[in-house]
Amino acid sequence: MKVKKLLYLSMIVSIGIALHIIESSIPMPFIAPGAKLGLANIVNLITLVVFGYKHAFAVAVIRCLVATLGTGAVTGLLYSLSGALLSTLVMWLVYRNFSRYFSLIGVSVFGALAHNIAQLTVASMMIHNALIFTYLPVMMLVSLFTGYFVGLTSNYATVHLKTILSRSNSSSKFIM
Repeated sequence: MKVKKLLYLSMIVSIGIALHIIESSIPMPFIAPGAKLGLANIVNLITLVVFGYKHAFAVAVIRCLVATLGTGAVTGLLYSLSGALLSTLVMWLVYRNFSRYFSLIGVSVFGALAHNIAQLTVASMMIHNALIFTYLPVMMLVSLFTGYFVGLTSNYATVHLKTILSRSNSSSKFIM
């Protein structure tokens, strides 16, 4: 892996960790308990679009592991890792197969929906009760708004990051 690419991916992981920690400290006075904006998923979507799915999965895993160490919420690792991996997988599939129909906002909404399904599945297994899925419609509604925000932010950041990368490639000897 080229040094520049590794540097950019390291910065993306760092931003994701910071967003994860910041978001975990924000109290959400919300109708849906446990609902969050999903700010850290911005880095997964950006990595998916700019660097590809393999790097997106690596960023998701590293971000979840290190952020868990930063927040101290070890039980949260199961929730965040399952959500990050399933949402990255779904976003990759939608982006790869349906990007002519869905913008990054649509891709992000699918990822947000998958994230909530994964987290409710983990919660159901932890408490040994499938009735928690009655909470799914509320979480799906929240996913529409959070996915829109994450997709909008990712779209903006992706355009600018691609511009920066293309400038740095043309102005230096190093090619990614």
